[in-house]
Amino acid sequence: LQGYGQTEAAPVISCNRPKAGVRMDSVGPALNDTEVQIAEDGEILVRGELVMHGYWRNDAETAKVLKDGWLHTGDIGEIDDRGRIRITDRKKDLIINDKGENVAPQKVEGMLTLQPEIAQAMIAGDKRPYMVALIVPDPEWTQEWCAKNGDACSFTRLAENSEFRTAIGHAVERVNADLTVTERVRRFVLADGPFTIENEQLTPSLKIRRHVVKQAYGERLDALYK
Repeated sequence: LQGYGQTEAAPVISCNRPKAGVRMDSVGPALNDTEVQIAEDGEILVRGELVMHGYWRNDAETAKVLKDGWLHTGDIGEIDDRGRIRITDRKKDLIINDKGENVAPQKVEGMLTLQPEIAQAMIAGDKRPYMVALIVPDPEWTQEWCAKNGDACSFTRLAENSEFRTAIGHAVERVNADLTVTERVRRFVLADGPFTIENEQLTPSLKIRRHVVKQAYGERLDALYK
């Protein structure tokens, strides 16, 4: 069973239960006597007896997360018609474009990496007119492509191969077909290699260290807007 909780909420907020219908991409409906709603910016808010009264001797931090009885979780999500919660991102990771529209990067990145051509992806576009992506091609798919097309399988060489880039582009287009206009990836660049714990581009829990990746690829991502 999948569940959702925070230390500030005692600590279980919701859990997948057969009565509500188990949905694998959700963390189930809220527990009894627990209210959950989605704020205008997409943040998950929680209210109920399970919510803490505040942090010990830290009124400033308490005021940041408790407002009008609602716990502001810092998570972005949605609730379906059966009350099941789906978490899509962390609020601090939200990308806000130049029109003030929000994009949840983990949603888009997750859809990109479902494509057989793509192993890893990071999107960017904060204060920009459209989304761009840094893409790590899937190694197995890449080996097969190279065998069929008679090219050497090095990241540097393939990044300059227009046919290879076109193949990756088709994967991006398939994802874009299921995204909103704001979420769509307009341009992309290929990474020099995979994101790993060793190069510090992944955390030990395999989350992308966005600031580290942006330091390494910032100029190339910026060039996608020129």
